Amino acid sequence: MIKLLKNILNNNNSKEEKEDTKNLELLCGLMIEAAYTDGKIDKNEINKIQSSLVNIFGEDKKEVDLVVDKAVKNKNNSKSLHYYTSFINKNFTEDKKLLLIETLWEIVLSDGEVHDYESNLLRRLAGLLYISDIKSGNARKRALDKN
Repeated sequence: MIKLLKNILNNNNSKEEKEDTKNLELLCGLMIEAAYTDGKIDKNEINKIQSSLVNIFGEDKKEVDLVVDKAVKNKNNSKSLHYYTSFINKNFTEDKKLLLIETLWEIVLSDGEVHDYESNLLRRLAGLLYISDIKSGNARKRALDKN
């Protein structure tokens, strides 16, 4: 009986760990996608992605470093926006979605310029995440104020 309970608890922990890993990989992938929309990723954008994942989304620094390196190497194998947004819509609150949009704006702005492709991507993401234009615009303004 005790073995059975341990197995159940261990399986639950591994499920939670898998979900946490997927959450980190998904957030990182989306951030890399936003940073690479203009065709290049610079060190400022990578640093912003790493610090955002650790400081804002509470991820472990060592895991973030590994996942970011992996995501940068696989940046040309990007996923569809639906892949990202379907997971986010199921698992994130509206406040966390707004925080994500604001963070993505900070990443896009971290190289000092916003390309049309980048702003288009963030507008599409906001729409797919059911965030109003006003709230998305306010998130952009907050990101501009931070840079």
